[in-house]
Amino acid sequence: MVSNFVRAREFLAKAKLELTGDDETSWKSRCAIDLLIGAIMTEEYASPRPPAEIISFELAARQRQG
Repeated sequence: MVSNFVRAREFLAKAKLELTGDDETSWKSRCAIDLLIGAIMTEEYASPRPPAEIISFELAARQRQG
């Protein structure tokens, strides 16, 4: 099963926004979330990606015209 790194980053970013307190626990939690987001981004961009299909604009326009 492949991890959904984008969704994981979104959830962590939302969790970080909820930790608005000035207390030490909130601050440490935000720092920990930043580390997790960084680790996810590192893995996300290191993972091989399938090749993209490139469609020329001219071909796409002809197909739309019929």
